[in-house]
Amino acid sequence: MGFDSGCIVNVLAKQSAWGRCGSDFISVDMPCPDSSVMRGVQWGSADELLTAAFWKYQSYMRRIRVQPNDFCIGRNLMEEVAVCLLGGYGMPAEIGLAAFERLREENLLDGHAAPDSIEARLAAPFKLSGRERRYRFPRQKARYLSASLEALRAPGVPTQDIELRDFLTSLPGIGPKTASWVVRNHLGSDNVAILDVHIVRAGIHIGLYPMDADPSKRYREMEARFIEFCSAIEEPTSLVDAIMWDFMRRLGPIARTQSPSAPVQ
Repeated sequence: MGFDSGCIVNVLAKQSAWGRCGSDFISVDMPCPDSSVMRGVQWGSADELLTAAFWKYQSYMRRIRVQPNDFCIGRNLMEEVAVCLLGGYGMPAEIGLAAFERLREENLLDGHAAPDSIEARLAAPFKLSGRERRYRFPRQKARYLSASLEALRAPGVPTQDIELRDFLTSLPGIGPKTASWVVRNHLGSDNVAILDVHIVRAGIHIGLYPMDADPSKRYREMEARFIEFCSAIEEPTSLVDAIMWDFMRRLGPIARTQSPSAPVQ
């Protein structure tokens, strides 16, 4: 996913950021930098990294250039649960995806595979970019995955976003972040947010969250505030979440050295 720098023009009570879309230049108009987006969050300048205006501009330009936003990785709910459960929580994305592809190719994601069969394939090394890599905690993840996929074979699995997210959090090894990730990907929902470390760090920078924000303790409250922010900048939650994650992940240590806005009171 690419990012734009744009051209910023401040005119009285607004700022305009310009970007190219094909052969045309598109103007993204926003309130002036010192205007409030919502309680504790100012717009900031669109040409400054990690401001609310920066995220608005990046999301807007992405949205008008590439439609629709399809986040699905798996071909069905079972596969989406598998890819999300195998990734996240410090697992490099390329290893999680490689593990998912291996299990899918060997037909181990239909809800019938025993934990030992899944563990054996996760424990075998992966060859990525010429290097041998290992999947962390293959036994634990194999047990979680086998039990979760078996549960998904039962009738009555919810089909609506919030109900499905709540159901998924009842399965082994699936917390609200992973469940929200599945729901966002599978249903394209804008009613959930994937609050991993990258999203929380971005939220702290704009003043959306306090410095000690901890989604493991206050997930629903932090999620509601993130969704409110996306609504305030008039961009889809699913897209803002994805853009923030991709940008913050690639920015890496630099993101930790940026001076955050004042924390929310």
